[in-house]
Parts: sequence; C-alpha cells; structure tokens
Amino acid sequence: MLANNIISMLLDGTVDTLYMTFVSAFFAYLFAFPIGIALVVTKKDGLHPMGFLNRFLDVVVNTGRSIPFLILMIAVFPITKLIAGKSYGPTATIVPLVISATPFVARLIESSLQEVDQGVIEAAQSMGAPLSAIIFKVLIPEAKTSLIVGATIAAGTILGYSAMAGVLGGGGLGDIAIRYGYNRYQYDIMMLTVILLVMLVQLMQMIGMKIASKTDKRGI
Repeated sequence: MLANNIISMLLDGTVDTLYMTFVSAFFAYLFAFPIGIALVVTKKDGLHPMGFLNRFLDVVVNTGRSIPFLILMIAVFPITKLIAGKSYGPTATIVPLVISATPFVARLIESSLQEVDQGVIEAAQSMGAPLSAIIFKVLIPEAKTSLIVGATIAAGTILGYSAMAGVLGGGGLGDIAIRYGYNRYQYDIMMLTVILLVMLVQLMQMIGMKIASKTDKRGI
C-alpha cells in the first residue's frame, strides 16, 4: 500500500503538471494563432501574398522548432527569472514551455488552415468578402475539427515537455520522477509517475478526439 504522503505528493505533482500544460498551451495558442494565420495568408498563393514576411516567419518558426527543449530552458533562464521571479518550479517552467511550444503550435495551425477546401475560400472571395471575414468566418470555422485535433496533439506534447523540465527542477510529475526515481533509486515511484503521465496523455487524447468528432461534418 502507498503511504499517504506519497499519494499526496503524486496528486500535487499531477495538479502541477496539468497546471503547466494547460496554462502553457493557452499562451502558446495565443501567440501562435496570429503566426499560423500569417503563414497561410502571406504565402505565394495565399489570400494576401507577402514574400518577405512569409519567409521571415518561416525561418523564425523553423529555428524555434529546432532547439531542444532542455537547451532552450537553460538558455532562457534570465527571461524566466525576469518574468516569474525565479528559474525553477511549475510557474517558472511555463515561460520556456510557451517559448518552445509556440513554433510547434504555429505549424499545427498552419497545417490545419491549409486543409480548407480552396473552393470555399474562392466562393467567399467572389462574393466580395474582405480578408478579415474570410479568415474569421470561413478559414477558421472550416478548419475547426483539424484545429481541435492539433490542439490535442499540442497538449500531449507540452505535457511531455513539462515532464522533461523535471530534470532542471521544473516541478510536477517529471520532477518527482527525477528526485525519487533517479536520485534516490525509488523506481516504484518513478513507474507510478510514468503511469500517471501515460494516463493523462490518453485522457486528453480521448477527450480531444471526442470533441473533434462532434464538430466534424463528415464524422471521424
């Protein structure tokens, strides 16, 4: 039987992990949505081609995605400390999580928006709809199901990043796995954290796909 203090610690770790995941996902989408839209709109055959801006955003996103999370986490310690007041713990970990996740999320959004049937967009253009109306009343609503699926993938990825942050005192289940499973050789606790992380990802995947299936006109 597990001691009450271990159960309490795992529950606190789960809450911290979910806190980091969902707050980071919220801010990542807040920053990534304009970037993803701009990548689609400004491409060569987009609604408003702007070659320089598109290439610039493309380089920024690719650069951001190419930096391993742990290296980025160390590199942005000064920024983290400036924003959160310290460089460790769940709240501080949100800063590098957002920075790391934003380029990844931007690509997911770009991919989802590019799936929209070009005929629907051309129909809106033929009716004289302005650019803003096409984006917010045609492009995004038509890509809704794919965007939800992408958000589900993003949440699972961010949760994985939050677990990696435990190596550097990021808090949550990853931190528990490192402190007890690695440093103290308590592999039973490490296995419990792994099981909890897998369960959380599976639960988010199930909920996300359920929501996506309800919004899909074709059915998933």
